Amino acid sequence: MAEAAIELRNLKKYFNVGKGPGGAKAYAKAVDDITLTINKGEVVGLVGESGSGKTTLARVILRLTSITGGQVIFNGVDLAKASRDDMKKMRTDVSVVFQDPASNLNPRETVMSSIMRPLVLHGTSKAEAKQKAIDALGLVKMDTRYLYSYPHQLSGGQLQRIAIARALVMNPKVMILDEPTSALDISVQAQILNLLLDLQESLKLTYLVITHDLNVIRYISDRIAVMYLGRLVEYGPTEEVIGNPRHPYTKGLMAASPILNPHDRGKEKYMMEGEPGSLINLPTGCHFNPRCPYATDRCRSELPQDVRISPLHQVACFLQEEFSIDK
Repeated sequence: MAEAAIELRNLKKYFNVGKGPGGAKAYAKAVDDITLTINKGEVVGLVGESGSGKTTLARVILRLTSITGGQVIFNGVDLAKASRDDMKKMRTDVSVVFQDPASNLNPRETVMSSIMRPLVLHGTSKAEAKQKAIDALGLVKMDTRYLYSYPHQLSGGQLQRIAIARALVMNPKVMILDEPTSALDISVQAQILNLLLDLQESLKLTYLVITHDLNVIRYISDRIAVMYLGRLVEYGPTEEVIGNPRHPYTKGLMAASPILNPHDRGKEKYMMEGEPGSLINLPTGCHFNPRCPYATDRCRSELPQDVRISPLHQVACFLQEEFSIDK
């Protein structure tokens, strides 16, 4: 039986944005009642349009942003109630690679100093930290001569490898990767993805990969989670979600991705209409109903709950209720 690395239970993150109609407080519901389990050793891809809440969800998991409600369970500990010692352990067990490595590396520090910094902050001696930095650079297949380089002397691919090395230096169990290849050339993207897969297999890592690129998700992930306006609308095995998306929003995302097979070009595709809505002024009922061609009166008045259509595949859509395996 799969063992959970991270469990999200009815997780919420609301931002106070002032007053709404009638003087009541208004909130941007960036993460709204999300329940999700990421198992140890698997790669979960998190997708959705800009503004769907993907990065906020990652920040809440990392406790870089406070939790409004619900739970984040890591190693049996509820991080909303975690002690200082629990949080210190979590900081070593969970690491993150941000979207733009150039902006997350100090331009005045050498590569060695940047990689060593997390270790030194956690009390590791400088001699030991230096050796671990050398080891980490080897893991990402870079020569030790780059330890004395500065960020401006390196290419985008090299900077991303440095960012990955810095994330690995604490020997984490879970890595959160926020758009890890979006700023890279296509050939360099492939190198970084292959490196991440090699590291995941050899070090038995668990990944949460946040990206707009569905081709990246197809290549790297075991399961796919789809977010829309703060809510999880579909979650399931990659082959099931890609091959047979069940939520209309997921179908629209898949149809909008570039077609790689020339034989599939020219075929009629379902295309989403309209623009992503606002987290501040959410529609009544299903958040996707203003853009959904299948929306009914029920969709406009009620918020759909998760329906399991296979043991590992869930969809938040009234249209899928007849296929529920829990009936």
